[in-house]
Amino acid sequence: MRLTTFTDYALRLLIYTAGKPETRVTIDEVSDWFGISRAHVKKVVLALARGGFLVSSKGRNGGFTLARQPDQINLSDVILATEPDFGLFECYLTGNECRISRPCRLPNIANEALEAFLGVLAKYTLADVILRPKYFLNEVDGPQPLRGPRIDALKMS
Repeated sequence: MRLTTFTDYALRLLIYTAGKPETRVTIDEVSDWFGISRAHVKKVVLALARGGFLVSSKGRNGGFTLARQPDQINLSDVILATEPDFGLFECYLTGNECRISRPCRLPNIANEALEAFLGVLAKYTLADVILRPKYFLNEVDGPQPLRGPRIDALKMS
């Protein structure tokens, strides 16, 4: 399973914004920090504002802040608000033409896995992943480490 880039950007943007609680964050600032196009950041901000995660304002002193305290922003809620669908298989999508959809049991198992995935994320809030404000003052040099997935740890013998 893979989340969309849009959801990845949304989570990064929320972490960044939570790490700067005393200031309004701007689209240009996030775009520059993460190297994401301004247009993408703008779409993410709009979606997060519509979802009640950010408060944004336009104008000379515009920008955005968190709409709620970090411990009130559930990670599962963010993912549910930013993912367009969880179409893990063709049969999950409109226009399904899979010829074994009716008797197939695989979607039931995948639904259980998806519920478990969202259930784990529901245990955590933005407060659990906040970075210290001073982190955002530093330049990040070089490539970043690969952090996952730990598939080998999941494999059963």
